[in-house]
Amino acid sequence: MALFARTPRAPLEYTRTLWMRAWVGAVMVFLYAPLLVLMIFSFNDSKRNVVWRGFTTKYYEKALNNDTLVEALLNSLTIAALATLASLVIGSMAAIMLWRFRFPWKGAVDGTISLPIIVPEICLGVAMLIFFAWIEWPNNLIWPLNLGAITIAHITFCFPFVTMVVRSRLASFNKEEEEAAKDLGASDWQAFKDVLLPHMRPSLVAGALLAFTLSLDDFVITFFTSGPDTITFPVKVYSMVRFSVTPEVNAASTILIVLTVVLTAVALRLQGKNIAVSH
Repeated sequence: MALFARTPRAPLEYTRTLWMRAWVGAVMVFLYAPLLVLMIFSFNDSKRNVVWRGFTTKYYEKALNNDTLVEALLNSLTIAALATLASLVIGSMAAIMLWRFRFPWKGAVDGTISLPIIVPEICLGVAMLIFFAWIEWPNNLIWPLNLGAITIAHITFCFPFVTMVVRSRLASFNKEEEEAAKDLGASDWQAFKDVLLPHMRPSLVAGALLAFTLSLDDFVITFFTSGPDTITFPVKVYSMVRFSVTPEVNAASTILIVLTVVLTAVALRLQGKNIAVSH
């Protein structure tokens, strides 16, 4: 009987089974097949965008020559970059504060920071609209100051995600390393820069990617906080889709997808190099 006894599989060996590979493959197809179809039909030589009529790149030229669409894409990238930088600073400071210190009403502060994650975007968008209307935020500013209201709104709902990611990383930090650095003569800033910050770096990269993606992708909050002369890429695409889904929309969306993938790959590459150097 011992000859025919099955040895239990290790947790990582389940990925070698056929059913697990089939399940993972089906999930990947379900997630990425729509994006692949969108990218394929961006080369479709047909205005109806339903039946394949031939290969063409004219819709990419049309999208890149659309000044309004290019301006909207530039606005979205600018807002996402500013919101990511601000969210990294605010989110990291909030994560360190909640992780390191004890103070009255800490639970209430923690819950308040997490509130933008829980509240539906439509409610947050309406709240932002009322707030900026109440303080009479000017809409006739020059670029990029005219993006200020949208940027502030994006920071509000992006930095809690950074806080959650960084705080989760800090939970695995050994405080004795920081204490040892101070015993060896390091100041508080040196201990933070040389000991704590390298430990936080992977979560900072992950938080930055998450904040950038959320800001670049947002439509609801941007729709409520954008001025009459300010438009972002998701809002512009929505206005184009209201009439019909054309290959030009697919081309513009493909450009944004490729840009996001390239930026993510570069960030992950830099993260891998930083981890290798630190070790």
